[in-house]
Amino acid sequence: MFGIEIVGTGAYCPSLSVTNDDLAKVVDTSDEWIFSRTGIRSRRIANGEATWEMGAAAAEEALRSAGINGSEVGLIIDTTITSDFSTPSMACVIQSRIGAGNAAAFDLGAACSGFVYGLDAAKRYLQTDPELKYVLVVSNEKLSNITDYSDRSSCILFGDGAAAAVVTRSEKLYSSYIGANGNGAKFLYAKNHKVLHPFRTAETDSIETGEFANGSVFLFQDGKEVYKFATKALPSAAKKAAEKINMDINNIDWFIPHQANIRIIEAAAKNLGVPMDKFVVNIKEHGNTSSASIPIALHEAITSGQVKRGDKLCLVGFGAGLTLGAIITEY
Repeated sequence: MFGIEIVGTGAYCPSLSVTNDDLAKVVDTSDEWIFSRTGIRSRRIANGEATWEMGAAAAEEALRSAGINGSEVGLIIDTTITSDFSTPSMACVIQSRIGAGNAAAFDLGAACSGFVYGLDAAKRYLQTDPELKYVLVVSNEKLSNITDYSDRSSCILFGDGAAAAVVTRSEKLYSSYIGANGNGAKFLYAKNHKVLHPFRTAETDSIETGEFANGSVFLFQDGKEVYKFATKALPSAAKKAAEKINMDINNIDWFIPHQANIRIIEAAAKNLGVPMDKFVVNIKEHGNTSSASIPIALHEAITSGQVKRGDKLCLVGFGAGLTLGAIITEY
């Protein structure tokens, strides 16, 4: 079996912690209201840090954890949806900061499923390029940049942070399933800033009408539709990844899901018939950090000793797009 081994992980979380009580000072809400509906008590918010800076810090820790230096990395995949630039890619900026001058670099956009997509892409590059030894997957998000802090239904959910993983090829257990439903793109999105060129004659943009008429540069979310998708997507992706290798889902030691809402995770556990104590959950202190949420949870579970070498893991997520994906692997 051709698989991967996670040889190092790292994370960076801003020092600024914003509690539910802090949010209640700027929007009509309360700690009880937020926690009972989401499982979130606080979230980290960038206080001047750039997206690339958070990613570079996480990457440097992952390299130290793996015992390698940047020059040994052959490919960097960054999964952010909150890049500091339209161009260049976050992967290229991070490449220069960590001394990875031998690495190819690109960004991958799959929203909250990004780390799963990125890790699966890393596996496929390793499988097809015998000269490639290490791939660095970086998930760094500054959702505070696209969060509307006057919207109490959404601003309570999101936080900032980054995590990274160094992977190499191995004969360890591996299976994946990734998918998307573009019909649901209208349920979760944020538009780019509109720039008017001097030759324009149109009074409106086509994106300002139809299915994307409601949104702005801030995240727009149809909570009910996203919830309906998520509660089906998480268990479906995990089951499909397990079916590919004829694996009993109960033989997985740890499920590390996207940390969007505790109710979604609980519904997924019930659908899978798996107890909640097999799920790694850190949403209480971090909120939803998009593509960074799974690798932050993974890193914390590894460094705390919760996840140990030889454990069978299922990394599973869903996100805007709408995207979904799961990876079953052995740590």
